[in-house]
Amino acid sequence: MTSYGGQPAARSGSRTNGLAIAGLVCGIVGFFFLNVVLGPLAIIFGMIATRQSGAQGGRGMAKAAVVLGIVDLVVFAILMIVAANNGGFHWYVGN
Repeated sequence: MTSYGGQPAARSGSRTNGLAIAGLVCGIVGFFFLNVVLGPLAIIFGMIATRQSGAQGGRGMAKAAVVLGIVDLVVFAILMIVAANNGGFHWYVGN
């Protein structure tokens, strides 16, 4: 398919590994929400993408996903330590 002017509409250049992108997204989102779930997913996706990076691009994203996954788990551990030292989380609703 060509666009106006004879240029190809989409180029099939180098593609980034999808697992590297998924790991990076899990690592970033996990920093704010559900870090105990998304952190390990980011590490797993990043490790698999690092092994596959010879065939596809995205080695830097895969390494970033692993690092962000580790940071997610550290943040979760810190939050649990703070919660334990403050007597846990308390919900106050109403008067």
